[in-house]
Amino acid sequence: MVASPEDMTQLTQAPDRGGPAQPLLEVRGLVKHFPIRGGLFGRQVAVVRAVDGVDLSIRKGETLGIVGESGCGKSTTARLLMRLLDPDAGEMVFDGESVGGNDQAGGIALRDYRRQVQMVFQDSYASLNPRLTIEETIAFAPKVHGVSAAEARERSHDLLAAVGLAPAQFARRYPHELSGGQRQRINIARALALQPRLVILDEPVSALDKSVEAQVLNLLMDLKEKFGLTYAFISHDLNVVQYISDRVLVMYLGKVAETGPVEEIYERPAHPYTRALLASRPSMDPSRRRTEPPLTGDPPNPVNPPSGCRFRTRCPMAEAVCAEREPPSAGLTAGHEAACHAVTPGSGHGAAPRIAA
Repeated sequence: MVASPEDMTQLTQAPDRGGPAQPLLEVRGLVKHFPIRGGLFGRQVAVVRAVDGVDLSIRKGETLGIVGESGCGKSTTARLLMRLLDPDAGEMVFDGESVGGNDQAGGIALRDYRRQVQMVFQDSYASLNPRLTIEETIAFAPKVHGVSAAEARERSHDLLAAVGLAPAQFARRYPHELSGGQRQRINIARALALQPRLVILDEPVSALDKSVEAQVLNLLMDLKEKFGLTYAFISHDLNVVQYISDRVLVMYLGKVAETGPVEEIYERPAHPYTRALLASRPSMDPSRRRTEPPLTGDPPNPVNPPSGCRFRTRCPMAEAVCAEREPPSAGLTAGHEAACHAVTPGSGHGAAPRIAA
């Protein structure tokens, strides 16, 4: 029998402080630059602008999908949200409390924040300690947070059953004895061991076969409902994101290009980059076969990104205004925003809507 969150007495899930209207996690102006050093004395000569002013909001009980090409800053954003990396600038607010250090007066300490926010990584094998059994792996974090060894072991067995692995068969095995899909289920169980409220999933199914991928996605959806979870789901697979997400955030070169409900993004994309990504999906319909790629060229160097709109060097709609200034995030419909001069009224772009007199 699988234990419910209420049955796990010593480490209960933190209470909802602000009600459903308050976002679980709100981020404003998140920045992370990595220094490049060179010369005789190893001085900083440039920076890689991996994340350069990201704003996002994750609502309670939803799945926010984050998509974009490789190198757009998705995984760095995930590590910043988990606070595995310290941001250079920006503010993070978790359920109404600012996220700070362990010695910060006011707000939520990192130790408490990390207990409520857990992460599942892409590489299922590298994420596990090869010297620990599966039972010890899942029980490790609860024991660190004060749960007795007996209860931590019982919890690990309950979570193994919750992710579809029989405890009697898998508890005493080591990571090298499992398949990729089984290891990823172990990582999911370990992430749930501290009863978090937010789980960050960084490409959790990209290394799996399609049949196993579908099983893990369905498992994630079942666990979300059973344990009352909120997800930030990062992927380059647009079909997977469409299947699992409630809202979608599109990133390009460290910036947010577009965000909105999944139906709006997939049926009425506003940003040229979003349209190019969606057009790149293969179609089973021969009549919709493309003869030209929807997007050409590689993303610009994040060390020296283009002025103004960062997508302008690959955008078929680029005009002079796109190089002159960075586009603001324009609201289109309820919850749907795009950072593009072509959809911003009065921006000066030829395709921009006119401002009503």
